[in-house]
Amino acid sequence: MWWVVDASGQVLGRLAAEVAHVLRGKHKPTFAPHRDEGDFVVVVNASKVRLTGNKLGAKVWYRHSGYPGGLKAVGYEKLMAERADVAVEKAIRGMLPHNRLGRSMARKLKVYKGPTHPHEAQKPQPLAVHKSAQAPLKAPTSSVGTGANHTNEQ
Repeated sequence: MWWVVDASGQVLGRLAAEVAHVLRGKHKPTFAPHRDEGDFVVVVNASKVRLTGNKLGAKVWYRHSGYPGGLKAVGYEKLMAERADVAVEKAIRGMLPHNRLGRSMARKLKVYKGPTHPHEAQKPQPLAVHKSAQAPLKAPTSSVGTGANHTNEQ
């Protein structure tokens, strides 16, 4: 079965966890950890995914060429601007098993920056991914009634 997920406005890690769940096949009653029972997943609007906190400025993507001194580092701010589909794919792949079974599951993942994809012939069904409510930026600073053992000393 084929699923399509709209990533616009989704938090990257939460989206990746739910997509990895479907790629592994854990949503099926016939799930077995040693078999590839997952479905195909198409992720669209990868450029509109969001990162929480300061991750956009602080998180770094590392890769190595295999040669001495070949470590490359790219900040997520640049990565999300230029290759958002790679960032989403990397997050999802990181939540799959790290062996040949995980590689075969990752082949069923298709990520696209924009809203269109070339898999309409497979008739993908929309996958309901839970939208997380945006967390408040600052916690309330009320000191009254903050806990049973709390004393208000002035």
